[in-house]
Amino acid sequence: MNFRRGRREDYPEINLIPFIDILLVIVIFLAVTTTYARFAELKINLPTSTAEQTPTQPKQIEVAVAEDGRYQIDERALGDANIDTLATALQAAAASQTDPVVVINADARATHQAVVNVMEAARRVGLVRITFATQTPP
Repeated sequence: MNFRRGRREDYPEINLIPFIDILLVIVIFLAVTTTYARFAELKINLPTSTAEQTPTQPKQIEVAVAEDGRYQIDERALGDANIDTLATALQAAAASQTDPVVVINADARATHQAVVNVMEAARRVGLVRITFATQTPP
């Protein structure tokens, strides 16, 4: 005897709607509580540049800053100089030129203070056009 003849077999269903609701709540919670920091850590890798050189070269005063803090202005070594010595040397280098550009060739490992000393000396002398020399990445 077959008593199940008119009944069909029902399969168990898994309702996914509550599962999706819970996942959406979790995603919203994570989106709201996540901190979006622009800089997670400060990464600085200088000096490299891919910028092209200007077509016309203005009159330049080349200032080299070594890693150990020694200075050289237009191939004249100054050694460990203070701001006054740098200002005097920059004024002597700019004496024959009108509105020259001070090009700072600083070593990548040179201290920030050594570069600021050159900028301060240039400001004292009245040289306001200052630029930095970089190298193109390999």
